[in-house]
Amino acid sequence: MAERTGLSKDTLRWYEAEGLIPAVQRDASGYRSYDEAAVRMIDLVVRLRRTGMPVKDAKDFIAMTRQGTATHGRRMALLQAHRDRVRAHLDQLRNDLHAIDDKIDHYAGLIAEGRDCAAREVTDPAIRAQQRSSV
Repeated sequence: MAERTGLSKDTLRWYEAEGLIPAVQRDASGYRSYDEAAVRMIDLVVRLRRTGMPVKDAKDFIAMTRQGTATHGRRMALLQAHRDRVRAHLDQLRNDLHAIDDKIDHYAGLIAEGRDCAAREVTDPAIRAQQRSSV
């Protein structure tokens, strides 16, 4: 399971101990045996955590799954709120990426024109050579 999910064995054990994944059955040798339902739940929890869901919310979600269909609405509400936070974060990242791209374009233009940040022509031959080599 560690190989499949990319999580370490210690992390999987911690997730189980913290209630982030359902209790896992053990085989006759005492090794954890993950059925398909457990695998799907681990995959979901990994995605929720990777997208920034707080541990408490992930625990609440898992706890609700044990309570059956009566919690479908609350689970959906928890996921919708998380989705809204993820979308807001993606919007912020897109804006940040745009600012980074603008700055890269700015420096590319300065280098191409042989200018410094104050738009003055760079006259030092060593700096001009360095600018040309970075293009």
